[in-house]
Amino acid sequence: MIDNFETGQILEGKVTGIQPYGAFVALDDETQGLVHISEVTHGFVKDINDYLAIGDDVKVKILNLDAENNKVSLSIRATQGPPKNQEKGQKNTASKQQEDTNPGFNTLKDKLDEWIKQSDDRVENYKK
Repeated sequence: MIDNFETGQILEGKVTGIQPYGAFVALDDETQGLVHISEVTHGFVKDINDYLAIGDDVKVKILNLDAENNKVSLSIRATQGPPKNQEKGQKNTASKQQEDTNPGFNTLKDKLDEWIKQSDDRVENYKK
């Protein structure tokens, strides 16, 4: 029964089914929700089977409850800390804020500084 849950709640669940678009997680004997593929982990997930299998116990956060349609939207990613794999020397205030608001998707803006540096390095090596 969906009325026993609330948005923002963190629970333990069991993966009961996997589809290319996400995984179904049982919250109790009567209620299951969907973890969309974009909510499995930080970063891009090409194949959900690389991260989850039927029967896995997972920690999930309830993102949305739709009582009218009896649907529960879940996230595994929201229960994990942000990734800590930033390069040394990279300014992390503005870019970190953008990553937190749109994790899982790389924009051209994110890559532009890296490409410019690579280009400058090639020019320097060519001049030598």
